[in-house]
This record gives sequence, C-alpha cells and structure tokens, in this order.
Amino acid sequence: MAALGEHVSRVRALYKAILKLHRGLPLQMQALGDQYVKEEFCRHKEANKQEVDIFMTEWTKYYVTLAKQLGPKRKFKTVGEHLSPELLDNFNNEQVGQLKELLEAATTPGSASGAEGKS
Repeated sequence: MAALGEHVSRVRALYKAILKLHRGLPLQMQALGDQYVKEEFCRHKEANKQEVDIFMTEWTKYYVTLAKQLGPKRKFKTVGEHLSPELLDNFNNEQVGQLKELLEAATTPGSASGAEGKS
C-alpha cells in the first residue's frame, strides 16, 4: 500500500510542478495548457501500469523541455517543439484527434490561446 501512496505523491508533484511552470507562459497559452494538463491527468487516473509509466515519462520530458525553454538561460523566444513523424506514428486515432483539437484551439482567433498559437 505504501507504493500506491508514493505513486500518487509523485503524480501530484508532477501535476503541480507543470501547472506552476505554466505560470511562465503567456496568459492565453497558460489557460490552454492548464486545461489540457488537467484533462489528461484526470483521463489517466484508471490507467494500467504500462500506460502510467509511459504517461509519467512523457509528462516528465514535457516538464524538463518547458523548464529549459522558460528558464533564465533560454536561447529561443519560442515555446514548444515539433513532434517527429516517428512519434506521431505511435499515436492512436484518439490521440491524433486530441492533437487536432489542440491545434485548432491554439490557432483559432478568440479561442483559449488567442492568435498566439503554439507549435
């Protein structure tokens, strides 16, 4: 049972760290990112161990990448990165649909992210 408590603690810590990091984003990007993170973490509450391992690894990579991009030594003024074709090939239809929805929300004027967009 202690392992479950430790796992829940790790998930909460990552979740809170990502939301805190989002404070460094432009306000409209922060709103879109926060909403997406909340939905994804909620969606994976009942995931199996293999899915959880992948989920935590990928969200940790996201955190590290964004922390570098928003950090004091940032070299670029852009935030985000392009997904490789190899990574996209591993997505299922539902995930591709989520990406399309996210792209539309990020690029539609008047949406949660405004006209700033995210790549």
